[in-house]
Amino acid sequence: MAVRIVPAIKPGHCPGGLMRRSRGLTAALVLSLAGAGTGIGLVLMPQASAITQPVAFTADNLPTWQPNGIVWAMDEANGTVFAGGTFSAVRPPDGGSGAEQDAVNFVALDAATGAPTACKLSFTIGDGTATVRTLVVSKDKKTLYAGGYFGAVNGTPVSSLAAIDIASCTPKASFHPSFPATVRGLAVTDDTLYAAGDFGTVEGQTRERFAAVDASTGALKPFTANADEPGRAVEVTPDGKNVLLGGDFFSVNGSNTHALAVVDATTGKVAKTYSTIPSNSVVKDISTDATGFYTGNEGSGGGVFDGRIGLRLSDFGEKWRDRCLGATQFVLPYEGVLYSSSHAHDCTLEGQFPDGKRNFLLAQLTDHDGPAPAPVDGFVRSPRKLGWHPTANDGLGEGIGPRVMAVAAKNDVKYMWVGGEFTLINGKPQQALTRFASTGDVGAPTTPVASADSVKPGEAQVRWRTSYDQDDSKLTYRVYRNGSASPVATVAAESLEWERPQASWTDTTVKAGQSYTYRVTATDAAGNTSALSATASVTIPASVQTYPNQVRADGAQLYWRFDDTVSPYVADSSVAGNTSGVQLNAPALRQTPGAVTGASTSMGFNGTSQQVYSDHRQTVGTAYTIETWFKTNTTRGGKLVGFGSNTERSSGSYDKHVYMTNNGRLVFGASNGSAKTVSTGLFDTYNDNKWHHVVATQGAGGMTLYVDGQNKGSLNSASTQTYAGYWHVGGDNLSGWPTRPTSNFFAGQLDETAIYPTALTQAQVKNHFDLAKAPSDTVSKVTASEDTYINQGAPSTAYGTSTSLAVRGTSAYETYLRFNLPAAPAGQVLKSASLQVKTTTQAGAGTADTVSVVPVTGTWSGAGTTFNTKPTLGTTPLGTLSAVPDGSALHNVELDTTAVSAVLGTSYSMGLTSTGTDPLWLWSSEATAADAAPQLVLTFGPK
Repeated sequence: MAVRIVPAIKPGHCPGGLMRRSRGLTAALVLSLAGAGTGIGLVLMPQASAITQPVAFTADNLPTWQPNGIVWAMDEANGTVFAGGTFSAVRPPDGGSGAEQDAVNFVALDAATGAPTACKLSFTIGDGTATVRTLVVSKDKKTLYAGGYFGAVNGTPVSSLAAIDIASCTPKASFHPSFPATVRGLAVTDDTLYAAGDFGTVEGQTRERFAAVDASTGALKPFTANADEPGRAVEVTPDGKNVLLGGDFFSVNGSNTHALAVVDATTGKVAKTYSTIPSNSVVKDISTDATGFYTGNEGSGGGVFDGRIGLRLSDFGEKWRDRCLGATQFVLPYEGVLYSSSHAHDCTLEGQFPDGKRNFLLAQLTDHDGPAPAPVDGFVRSPRKLGWHPTANDGLGEGIGPRVMAVAAKNDVKYMWVGGEFTLINGKPQQALTRFASTGDVGAPTTPVASADSVKPGEAQVRWRTSYDQDDSKLTYRVYRNGSASPVATVAAESLEWERPQASWTDTTVKAGQSYTYRVTATDAAGNTSALSATASVTIPASVQTYPNQVRADGAQLYWRFDDTVSPYVADSSVAGNTSGVQLNAPALRQTPGAVTGASTSMGFNGTSQQVYSDHRQTVGTAYTIETWFKTNTTRGGKLVGFGSNTERSSGSYDKHVYMTNNGRLVFGASNGSAKTVSTGLFDTYNDNKWHHVVATQGAGGMTLYVDGQNKGSLNSASTQTYAGYWHVGGDNLSGWPTRPTSNFFAGQLDETAIYPTALTQAQVKNHFDLAKAPSDTVSKVTASEDTYINQGAPSTAYGTSTSLAVRGTSAYETYLRFNLPAAPAGQVLKSASLQVKTTTQAGAGTADTVSVVPVTGTWSGAGTTFNTKPTLGTTPLGTLSAVPDGSALHNVELDTTAVSAVLGTSYSMGLTSTGTDPLWLWSSEATAADAAPQLVLTFGPK
């Protein structure tokens, strides 16, 4: 089969309870100024911008006492958070002070400190394991209701439901309605307490899975909403007229409705039924805000619904559906954002991250911030995810991770509390409870990974993969050139944990033949700044590099040149595509020679696990072109380039690919529901360990395969299946395709991969092939083999081992540099030459004077040269450097090309001298600072 669509399957989960969230916290978010940084580009933001709004909490977890089991339930009142579950003790946070305390299935904690309060309650049962599954606080904040499976609270007999006087922290002995089975959910009004669970009777009367009792006395009320399967969630609409029911059921009061129903708050009469939740999914939680209500859903098996639904309170109809997979346990709307706990691992149906790692805590808008999108498969997609992404783990029990959430306030600070089964938060040990504040964002973004490229004079393209910040999706990037402390550009860009687009900036002030370095930082809204990226270096060509320039001119929207120097990202060199790649399992970098003449390098792949994929999810239009260069001697075949529905994991849908068979033939495949392929001839094999150029096009004219500029075959197949996915280089699924090779992965080198949104013509393909072999500029960088300076104030001192060099007119400092110059490559001439030096970090290292670079005509050595023995300098300058600012930075001096050409292939010395009184201090070749050593940058090209 051509494209294999594999339904998402998730492991089954045992039934589990939860409940309740804090209500009515609508006070304005209080944010604090947070400052951190590297010292470069530090920006102090106003308080209201400390977190990327509308996210209301940082992702920096605070020290919190932790139970030794599982937290199922949570609510708050007056700055105290109540947590219930299945545990026997609480202990301080790791590294905190204090001794472990007994806490039998319940603990009360100070919202601001995370430490236990004086309120101690013990929930026990004579037979079996007691557990607290749901907590809810009365509207007047005076009573805490607890449900679960227990027979006593502090020795006071109860039956799986209890009322606690919050002020005295004592159970109300007069409140003891009899619930003979587990209570899993509670909701309360001024006078009524609603319960959901496993029970079939209450007080000896039939109440199947849902019931209502008097909130003061516990007396059973007439409300009847009998369901055929367990109830897990119950919520009252804000107007008090209706009750929202969630659970496993398929009928309520005889009406067919699965997992969700709306009933009258007084009688229990069914007001709204639902039939669109799959039969293998249940509702685990329901919450409301002023205009809507939201469900958290869990299921098991094929076609499962595991995400969230947003519904209107006006007519109880569905507004949107989030079909991410991953067992949603809890939903909490707060100030326009829906926070949720789950282990979402596949949001493909939402146009977001594919099946992969688990994301335990998410935030998204409660409503679309513009017109709702058109339905997909009959459902309106959910509002966008936001940049709030603390990490957790599966943890204990069922391995669900977080299960319950609550917002509490104290001292004008809001706290998001999270409980569940997890044992790690943000990668550090923390069990069952954690919390996040509305203030104090201290987490800096990850460090950008930068690269630089130039394909023509006067232009350098600086690219970086956007950083990730757990609570800020909008980041500010600053670009620093040649080590300067002041940025040359500021760029704003958005990113999420699973969506890290490339950002870029084009420097149009660069000069041909000179080298430049760039570093980038990322700053969040609170002013926290990442470390500087590693240095990205580029030399500006003296003439247009014809091959890459033509690829860009012909409209490539993805262009991976594989000249990257660091892992794990691959830069996109297209004009505006910004579709960077992610290296998987460490392909080999900087393999030489590359496919294109000049300084190009390639990437090596091992044929078993290595690839590069784009994490930019997209669909491919009706016309496209795939282009790459390859070199291999493999006999196991493999995929060179292709499109697939997943990133790191093997794709379930895959086509629009070029792969090699075991004997070295090439196959271009695309699917319109069945496999359509074009192959090279029986004897056209290309595993000869030589560079080859392959281009595959599809469009209105059908499919065509080109190799080394020649048409190797066509097929009249213009249509292709449309699905969202990612481009892959070096490997991905090939199951079911004709002449499938032994390996899905390619063993060999790949270079200059490009994807176009059009079908290139044969003339364009041939032109690319020819340009790759055309003469091109090459750059040689020659580091000083020896350097020193002389000092008139110490006329007998030699400075040959000094880490710095100095230049001044009066009293005199002079610097001498020696270079072993290469000869010009055959058929090429020197097109440009420049001297690159770097000022030191000492105060006043720059100079206001003009420094001249002149030939050294006398002899000298680093060990023996002093002011008294200094060599003679020439009088005709090779180049000049003027007005060098203070601060350590790189500087280029353009040199006389004719003069340098005359001394190619020799050991050549030059001196630096000036006539003023302001000294220039430079690093020498003995210095260990980055890019410290003086060097010549020589550009050679065709005559």
